[in-house]
Amino acid sequence: MYRGNKEMKYYIGIDIGGTNLRAALFDEDFTLIDKFKVGNEVPKGPEYNLNKIVTRIKEVWNYKSIVAVGVGCPGPLDIKKGKILVAPNLRTWECFNVKEYFEKELNLPVKVNNDANVAALSEAIIGAGKGCESVYYVTLSTGVGGGFIYKGEIVSGFNSIAAEIGNMIINEDNYKHSNMNLGGLEGQCSGSNIARIASSKLGNKLTAKEVFEGAKEDNSVLSDIIRDWVINVSKAIANIIVTVDPEVIVLGGSVIINNPDFIEDIKVEVKKRVFEGIEVNIKLANMGDDAGLVGAGILAEK
Repeated sequence: MYRGNKEMKYYIGIDIGGTNLRAALFDEDFTLIDKFKVGNEVPKGPEYNLNKIVTRIKEVWNYKSIVAVGVGCPGPLDIKKGKILVAPNLRTWECFNVKEYFEKELNLPVKVNNDANVAALSEAIIGAGKGCESVYYVTLSTGVGGGFIYKGEIVSGFNSIAAEIGNMIINEDNYKHSNMNLGGLEGQCSGSNIARIASSKLGNKLTAKEVFEGAKEDNSVLSDIIRDWVINVSKAIANIIVTVDPEVIVLGGSVIINNPDFIEDIKVEVKKRVFEGIEVNIKLANMGDDAGLVGAGILAEK
């Protein structure tokens, strides 16, 4: 069991994903002390799965010295209540109150927020956006999400859906991804949809990784697909800039982390779509796979 320094405060960060549930212990300087993950057996429901985390915390950490818990969770959420509303990857979890569950089981104060928001928080406080007053984080991965941090605080909006940019309409395509808009950003630019578009055009199943590799090898069809991807991502970023005018935009998620060379292409296309003379500051995320965990720990402290 981790005993720690009894004079120091500790925080737990929890990252709820469709495949894994992860938890980490941080000190008050947000130094990572310990972490673990367990599988998420989604069909068995939230209580069955979250009990794995609770049991492990009680077994391995002296949580009497832990003062709060932060949780990052797929949304949309009712952030004020800490309740999942709709979760495409967690269908059996809809309408489940995560905050109430952990507060009851751990007897600690709990804050819950969108997983992209907490990742944004980590990038803003100690990552690529450190020192900036306003940071807009965009994750380009299996899905697409975003988070807006202003003066160190998450901007959630009245309905808790501020920065849910996956649903932003960026073209007139008639493909509808999950319960999102036709021509929505996630339906056009997520890793799974890059693969979908390429597979449809070439007639054989491809992964996003293979699409990018083919584009870099000058396959004309795949090059055009990635060119369209760059333009669509750029449209979304330009819309963000003219809406909230952040000091920096941080791009994260596996799609861009594995293909960082395209940031310059995105920047060029963004500049074409904003007012002349506007500074376009786009950086690559640097918190890696632990962005959500660290952000959840920071959320706990706030």
